[in-house]
Amino acid sequence: MKSARTEYLRPAAAADVPALLALRAEAEGWLRTKGTDQWSDPETGERAISKWRASIDEGRAWVVSGERDQVLATVSRGPVDRDFWTDADRPEAALYLYKLIVAREASGRHLGTRLVDWMSRLAALEGRTWVRIDTWRTNTGLHAYYERLGFQHVRTETPSHRRSGWLAQRPAGELTLPGDLLPVGSHEQGHGDVPRQRAQADTDKGMTSGNGTAV
Repeated sequence: MKSARTEYLRPAAAADVPALLALRAEAEGWLRTKGTDQWSDPETGERAISKWRASIDEGRAWVVSGERDQVLATVSRGPVDRDFWTDADRPEAALYLYKLIVAREASGRHLGTRLVDWMSRLAALEGRTWVRIDTWRTNTGLHAYYERLGFQHVRTETPSHRRSGWLAQRPAGELTLPGDLLPVGSHEQGHGDVPRQRAQADTDKGMTSGNGTAV
């Protein structure tokens, strides 16, 4: 069933941090029930949250708010992660999707799929070829989810200091739910089309983000 137009996408703000941390904590608990060790390392979680705050400060994080302005989902973009993608992958040709999380209360609204579609449209507007992800290597259920959304497994990298490394990509501009696109804006402002985000420097050094995803 097509979801009602009660969700809006907007840039994340510093005031959203408590809600985002609660969203992550909920996702951690949910993942534990799914038999995966994703996000089971507290140290990994602390690093991820620190990078998440930086993403908000740099305008690279977005949230979906509901009819009561509650945060229902989030997604971020970021620079290429050089632990995984090499020059041979033409890193500048892709938009890199990170930290896709959907609240359990919003399950069934296809917010994860709609956020991926939004990022896909953004990638196409920027003239990129791919939307790329890296996910936890052992989370086979998540791999299958992304493959159902049209992502193709590229390869799996296994650096000893990382637990992510399952790499996949989907053509920019490809949509899974073209008739159910997320509006951008707020309840007061109405909604619009995909805005251009500030371009990210894909060659930035030292700014890598592990992909935490719970959908």
